[in-house]
Amino acid sequence: MLDRVRTPNSNIEVTPTASGFGAVVTGLDLSKPLANGVMDEVRQAWADHGVLSFPDQPLSLDQLEAVTLQFGPFGVDPFIAPMPGRPNVLELRREPDEKATNFGAGWHSDWSFQPAPPAATLLHGQVIPPVGGDTLFADCTGAYAALSPVMREMLAPLRAIHSAGRAYGTKGVFARETEKRTMQIIVSEEADKTHTHPLVRTHLVTGEKALFVSPVYTLGIEGMTPAESQAILGFLFAHMTQEAFVFRHRWAKDTLLIWDNRRTIHLAEGGYDGHLRVMHRTTVAGEVPV
Repeated sequence: MLDRVRTPNSNIEVTPTASGFGAVVTGLDLSKPLANGVMDEVRQAWADHGVLSFPDQPLSLDQLEAVTLQFGPFGVDPFIAPMPGRPNVLELRREPDEKATNFGAGWHSDWSFQPAPPAATLLHGQVIPPVGGDTLFADCTGAYAALSPVMREMLAPLRAIHSAGRAYGTKGVFARETEKRTMQIIVSEEADKTHTHPLVRTHLVTGEKALFVSPVYTLGIEGMTPAESQAILGFLFAHMTQEAFVFRHRWAKDTLLIWDNRRTIHLAEGGYDGHLRVMHRTTVAGEVPV
């Protein structure tokens, strides 16, 4: 980790990783509405680092929803039943005796198959196992910048085909699942629909370009054969998830994490069989990728 960054007029402390992708933010209380100046600093840190961790933030569900709304209106979360009476909060729960694969086990950007995918996801640690359960993030902005000019030029006009079918479709992973799962997954024909987005998207705030594809939700490239698509996407998936572009977040109780789905993909590790794990999740609505 680098030294903490705090300007003379700053209200918060931001401690970025050595690469600058991912940072820990301290010096604020998220249980109360943030003043405009403080929120501006948080937004700037989020734009700079992509993933922000706020340790030691015990939050009620009301407070989690309030924090989310300071970043923007709620996103729409399909295919997973929300908490009772909380249409905008998902409880990611895995009981100690569950044998099903841990939720979120493949690299993805949340709900990228939507016409306007969520800009942000917030995840709050409730019950954290003593082992396993890390969340890994890949910096798709850094991965794009590391490509050769020739490759960037080739990718520029391409549109990727996104779908939730592999996961939530009528023949998807969850439809074929036989092990008991506490989370209520909604298998639907709607998940089999497809939507295209630019393979390289431009961030609305920073103006930076990022690869916008993932192994879970990207089926192919518009206008290409499956073999052609796989050749390009296979290379990109391997490139994006190199160690040089990956940030590993280790969880602690009451940590709040917010990440930018416009410039990252992420993966939830398992390794905590025999232990209860409970997280609360919200999303922030985003824009149509360009």
